[in-house]
Amino acid sequence: MKIFTTILIVIALALVIFNVTMLDLNKPFEGNSMVALIGIVASFCAVFILLIFKMSKKIEDKLKNQ
Repeated sequence: MKIFTTILIVIALALVIFNVTMLDLNKPFEGNSMVALIGIVASFCAVFILLIFKMSKKIEDKLKNQ
């Protein structure tokens, strides 16, 4: 499970980088730039959710070992 979540985090970060390249800083709220902004926010949300999941698994493992 740890490897799977790490792979998903890497994929989400790759999507952030891809979407940053699609941004047009002159018109950030028009056309493809808006789609890129939504993609960036969604990818960051996915990263945060996966990090919370990894932390909860670590806490669960520590509680089982006690």
